Amino acid sequence: MRNITRFLFFALVMVSFNTAFAQSTVTGTTMDPELGTPLPGVNIVEKGTTNGVSSDFDGNFTLTTTTSDAVILVSYVGFLTQEISISGDTDLGEVSMQPSQFGLQEVQIIASVAVDRKTPVAVSTVKSADIELKLGTQEFPEILKSTPGVYATKAGGGYGDGRINLRGFNSENVAVMINGIPVNDMENGRVYWSNWAGLGDVTSQMQVQRGLGAAKIAVPSIGGTINIVTNTTDVEAGGNVITSVGNDGYFKYGLTYSTGLMENGFAATVSAAKTEGDGYVDGTEFSGVSYFVNISKEINDAHKLSFSAFGAKQRHGQRQNRQLIETFRKAERGRKFNADWGYKNGQVTFQEDNFYNKPQMSLNHYWNLNDNTSINTSVYASFGSGGGGGTAGEYKFGFDSSTGQGDYRIGAFGPIDFDKIVDENIAAGANGAETYLRASRNDHNWYGVLSTLKTNINDDLVLLAGLDWRYYKGIHFSEVTDLLGAEFAIDNGDVNNPNAALQVGDKRDYYNDGLVGWLGAFAQLEYDVNEKFNTFISLAASNTSYKRVDYFNYLDSDPLQETDRYNFFGFSAKGGANYRIDANHNIFANLGYFEKAPGFDSVFLNFSNDNINEDAPNQKISSFELGYGFRGDKLSANVNLYSTRWDDRTETVSFQQPDGTNAAANILGVNAIHQGVELDFIYRATEKLDITGMASFGDWRWDSDVTDVDILDEDQNVVETVDLFIKDLHVGDAAQTTFALGINYKFSPKTRLIIDYNYYDNIYADFDPSDRGTQGAPDAWKMPDYGLFDVAMTHGFEFGPFDATLTARMNNVFDTEYISDAQDGSGSTTDTALVYFGYGRTFSIGAKLNF
Repeated sequence: MRNITRFLFFALVMVSFNTAFAQSTVTGTTMDPELGTPLPGVNIVEKGTTNGVSSDFDGNFTLTTTTSDAVILVSYVGFLTQEISISGDTDLGEVSMQPSQFGLQEVQIIASVAVDRKTPVAVSTVKSADIELKLGTQEFPEILKSTPGVYATKAGGGYGDGRINLRGFNSENVAVMINGIPVNDMENGRVYWSNWAGLGDVTSQMQVQRGLGAAKIAVPSIGGTINIVTNTTDVEAGGNVITSVGNDGYFKYGLTYSTGLMENGFAATVSAAKTEGDGYVDGTEFSGVSYFVNISKEINDAHKLSFSAFGAKQRHGQRQNRQLIETFRKAERGRKFNADWGYKNGQVTFQEDNFYNKPQMSLNHYWNLNDNTSINTSVYASFGSGGGGGTAGEYKFGFDSSTGQGDYRIGAFGPIDFDKIVDENIAAGANGAETYLRASRNDHNWYGVLSTLKTNINDDLVLLAGLDWRYYKGIHFSEVTDLLGAEFAIDNGDVNNPNAALQVGDKRDYYNDGLVGWLGAFAQLEYDVNEKFNTFISLAASNTSYKRVDYFNYLDSDPLQETDRYNFFGFSAKGGANYRIDANHNIFANLGYFEKAPGFDSVFLNFSNDNINEDAPNQKISSFELGYGFRGDKLSANVNLYSTRWDDRTETVSFQQPDGTNAAANILGVNAIHQGVELDFIYRATEKLDITGMASFGDWRWDSDVTDVDILDEDQNVVETVDLFIKDLHVGDAAQTTFALGINYKFSPKTRLIIDYNYYDNIYADFDPSDRGTQGAPDAWKMPDYGLFDVAMTHGFEFGPFDATLTARMNNVFDTEYISDAQDGSGSTTDTALVYFGYGRTFSIGAKLNF
């Protein structure tokens, strides 16, 4: 027995000795070859095992293998996986990661992607892996909700109805670009996220540049710039199939396939997905189909062509109208209550809905003239078709906010009884429809060219210059969509066809075109010294032209039916510098001033061609920012201080006088100051655990009162003089204080758990400054603060010859009840505010099979 014991002990010692002897230590640094910067978070795994580590913030890694001879897999989303054989202790030096997508680097140049610790702006980047993990049933802009300065909500709660504010500015004043192409509406600057409802499936990365941003085109972004870079074409052949299910009938499935880069230089990727569901909010059923195609051709070393097209055709019910808090409390459906839908002949029928298809196509040419100079050009087009539903004729959809009773409601706080309206319309017979449904259409044709020249003047100095040309035609009209049992509807909106008997599809009420032209130019010098000091100066100028054609309010013979073009010149000047003190610390500063052309509606007041404000002033914006960054082995952190002043914000007042004539004013001096402090960090506690966090403290207020504002009639006579008492009132519509804390735990390179907490405070209801006409007017209603927990987990595994991934997500884990959006009411009190309640607990489970 003693001999056996000795033998086992000896064998154990030998095995331990051999195991220790067989181990090897592998070190190296992962690098982004295009940016020339370290690439953190890269997975380094011993092949055939779960033994692995991730590179730190400086791209460094150390892996101890289980055998002396091993194969190391180096992988990161968006880059090709590398297999490296080692024997014994090995220093791999710099491991250059090669992009897995053909043409991605060129797209990033056009998209003005900022570089960490080099570009002197406050920036946050979300990669495709995190988008895929976290998105689920959320709205696309909600992916950014843990970013400093961001307030993103679902608004009314319909599919694609999300919204985002950045440093207190709404989408009209935040530049949103997809692959460097601006997508803000050319007339009003808004971004309609429902047009891009499938964008999450094809996004390679989304970058938020707060403040002035690094966009190298003449876009006037006050709050910041959101850069969305889509996938291009995969270098390797393959694809994937996805499917997911979620709360309230959510169901999604899709397919992606790539040919890979072939020997003849061609590569193609196609992707399509369908999403449908009943919606968390009552009466918000939805269906959408998203599509994406990219075809690339490498002609030679100097020329590369890439064509892409993507879009999302969708239709969804909406909760368009906010309600009193009392209404939600008394309604049986609570926060899911929606007054904007009903039943007709047993089928769900929307009072308010949205339908749109906005394909965007671009042809990109990448031209390397020589080692120092390149020209990247995008020619693009977009054709939007769709609009939002509503009612026309006699309004019959109201109800008592206390009892929920309405003549055309099915029960208290119930859906609309469209069948009753149908019966009444049938009974009206020859008189036509008393009430019917219509849609407000906003079709458009949009063309543009964006060209950027980049040249290295010397080793330290880089010049970028370019042109940005756009043409936009917005086609606005209202059309009949459902006569609700009637044979026709009478409409007197068209002076060329008065008292018209309309059928479904006929135009009604209004019909006009908005023509917008844009020509911009920019130039930027970048100075880079010894990889420690970077500075830039940028100048841009643009001319915006507006023209209006009105087919309904003016006779075809009236020369006023078509206006002249009115031009507005804007410009910007900005500069900044970044200094890398050492390997860990950097500081930066930027400042800028620009003037932004007034909006289309502030030029053509009251939607009229004979009340034109051709001297509408530019909006004037000045901004200053300081930043500090720290990059250590464990901790990465950023601190930013900013101040933005917004003078002569476009503010118009217009109304119809008792005699039927119009009166309007363009109010000058409506100024605001947005200033604050932002902090964000990532702490790598262990090789498996990352802790993320951010805090944002804003102080956004209206700067001064405005007095003696003259409101003029159509003959430019003063009909009323008003004052605006807004000094020191808070800017509403977004949380001025936000916190976020997150845990990212990697059980293995393919399995991880994320827990996020987001907190929002100092949220003031939205209000129009022109409504504050009485001295001593109160601040807007302050909404209750709230905090939300989200959880997501993903697990990768081999399924036969395929790589498979399962992902589970739950948002608002503790089913917190909260108000996400509010419109200020009379007296600015809780009882009068009109609100949207946010979603309760939601979930989704998805699977992805790669082939």
